[in-house]
Amino acid sequence: MLHALRDRLSVDEAAALSAQLPMLVRGLFFEGWHPAGKPLKERKRADFLSHIRQTYRQDLDVDVAKITRAVFRVLAKHVSDGEMQCIKATLPTELRELWP
Repeated sequence: MLHALRDRLSVDEAAALSAQLPMLVRGLFFEGWHPAGKPLKERKRADFLSHIRQTYRQDLDVDVAKITRAVFRVLAKHVSDGEMQCIKATLPTELRELWP
């Protein structure tokens, strides 16, 4: 889910968010990242969740919307309010609806 969020953010926003993540999570956040062509233009909730679904394609019973909400809740607890507001502001309405 973090990769889908990272790919939806501008390079500057992804870097700002990562600065507040623990080092291990920051490493996972940037794993396999290719900033060219970012941010992705996923404007629809279904497109964003489909991006996440690719990670769980072996387990079709996984509720990716539930995972997304859970990760957003964890981020909201551990990342500054200012940074969370910046991230939310960059997301289209349909994606902000996944926020707790």
